[in-house]
Amino acid sequence: MKGEARETAIDVARPLSRSRKSGKKRDAIMAAATQILNARTYALATMTEIAAALDLRDATLYYYFPSKQALFFACHCRSMDRFESFLDLADREGRTGAAKLERFLFHLIDDSAKNGPLLYFGDYYHLDADHRDAIAGRAGRLTVMLERFLKLGIEDGSVVPCETRLVVQLLIGMLVWLAKWVPTIEDLTADRLLAAISAFSMHGLENR
Repeated sequence: MKGEARETAIDVARPLSRSRKSGKKRDAIMAAATQILNARTYALATMTEIAAALDLRDATLYYYFPSKQALFFACHCRSMDRFESFLDLADREGRTGAAKLERFLFHLIDDSAKNGPLLYFGDYYHLDADHRDAIAGRAGRLTVMLERFLKLGIEDGSVVPCETRLVVQLLIGMLVWLAKWVPTIEDLTADRLLAAISAFSMHGLENR
């Protein structure tokens, strides 16, 4: 495609604008790109499609991101920043392991309703080796942080004994795939979604 062909012609080292206005535009581009990438995958999403979603020209996108790969990597970093901020908030707010986990789910769902979904962490194999390693390393650290909530819950009695690594992967998989089909549910609110997730997963983990 015309937009895709330009990637090889753009100098990736070109300095990009760093003004406050530029920062807001970058955030808007990453939010739109995340939605499209979640729905279409990296292989099918195009810079032209992302630009059209924001009523921009392709050239405007390339001003902020020199290639689709650079944009995709930035989307991953932005999603992981948000994910980590939810973990930090939950860690401060929850007294038990189960409470920390529930607060994490609340912040993730509430923020996603306001600012759009996170990018699926596992879909990064189209990136170059350095970016893949960076994403894999950080994703591993974030899952360890989430697993710690479960381990704390087992220790304090708020969570039933379980294989914490597998449970964390189940939770992340559920949250990731929710981003793909939840927008199709009419009048869905963050509170309704959290209640459904709690009924499905949290109550199964709570120690009665």
